[in-house]
Amino acid sequence: MDQTKSARMPRIIIIGGGFGGINLAKKLKNKPVEILMLDKHNYHTFQPLLYQVAMGAIEADSIGFPVRRIFTNQKNFSFNLAEVKTINPEKNTVTSDIGDISYDYLVIATGANTNFFGNQQIEHYAMPMKNISEALNIRSYMLQNLEKAVITTDRKEKDALMTFVVVGGGPTGVELSGALAEMRNKVLCKDYPSLCQEDMKVYLVEGKSVVLGAMSDNASAAAKAALQKMGVIIHNGVHVKSFDGTTLTIDDGTLIDTRNVFWAAGVKGEMPEGLASATITSGRRILVDEVSRVQGYRNIFAIGDVSAMITPEMPNGIPGMAQGAIQTGQHLAKNLMHIINGEATEPFKYWDKGSLATIGQSKAVADIGKLHFHGLFAWLLWMFVHLMSLMGFSNKLSVLVSWASKYFVRNTDNRLIVRFFNMETRSLDTSK
Repeated sequence: MDQTKSARMPRIIIIGGGFGGINLAKKLKNKPVEILMLDKHNYHTFQPLLYQVAMGAIEADSIGFPVRRIFTNQKNFSFNLAEVKTINPEKNTVTSDIGDISYDYLVIATGANTNFFGNQQIEHYAMPMKNISEALNIRSYMLQNLEKAVITTDRKEKDALMTFVVVGGGPTGVELSGALAEMRNKVLCKDYPSLCQEDMKVYLVEGKSVVLGAMSDNASAAAKAALQKMGVIIHNGVHVKSFDGTTLTIDDGTLIDTRNVFWAAGVKGEMPEGLASATITSGRRILVDEVSRVQGYRNIFAIGDVSAMITPEMPNGIPGMAQGAIQTGQHLAKNLMHIINGEATEPFKYWDKGSLATIGQSKAVADIGKLHFHGLFAWLLWMFVHLMSLMGFSNKLSVLVSWASKYFVRNTDNRLIVRFFNMETRSLDTSK
């Protein structure tokens, strides 16, 4: 596609190929617009299953799907592999690493990244998990430390290598700590005969007084009970003060010697430079109105986790989940066509389809409307919803086979160290 402004059809640039951007572009199929999506990755990531990639439960390729394949039959869509650096509202252009590109309408759908709340020490030594590369880093680092634990003769070092701390008690933190506990209880002694279950400790540290604070009291209590039964040590109502790579300090004075800290404690919006600072609110999100238009701009919009649509019904904005991004993307598609055609726009209304979180095999919690339940049925529902939400038949089949195998064999074949991670340099060690 030519990178000059189309004289025939309005050009809509979408920055980001996440849930919001993908669903927006799909809804604009066969509409009289040009769609250009820009992303620094050429694939869409199904983020809810990143923790399973990190734990070796499924292959990394199973949760990624090429953007170009999603839109093979969509004539008005094109994609460029590019990282947008700056938005230039006065020129109606964006500056990227492949040059300046003009737009008639711009949609920011860049999602969110890990929030370390300004603590550079924790940012260096803790392991985030917001993309496939970071999930693979966790997998490699975890396995590398278990291999070191096998051969070390220093008892203190062995304990630290086998102590895992998950920071953040939301769905990601609960699912990751549950998966770690399940690996300790069902896999550790099989794969590492010289290590014992008692040697491996799993902690979950959460600032709120409960885990899964955004879900019902029923779900929260059930999740905490299930985790504790699996042996997870939970610290509620506390915050991590520091982590220097060897000792994690909690603000109640607790010290934990560990080499493994996985950070799931918060997110912040990820966006290019160029917007007025007055449009940015807490969590580095972009303030938008009820049609997802960025406040103070005529033709710039934001959807998904990077946006903050503050309303009386949603004083904290739309929940930062896949459904929020999907729904705002689909709704914006309708309103963009209304705007282009000179018609009245429609305010967005969020439809809460419920929340699900898994804790381990046959263990999950669910809030569906007024229904709150947990256990096997919630786990089966969680699996069905996530399986159906994956893109591509091959991905669905791969994940289904991996889950079935893990269910019957109680193990997985995906715990391979194919990329050594160096914590000190925060890079892959290609010498091994």
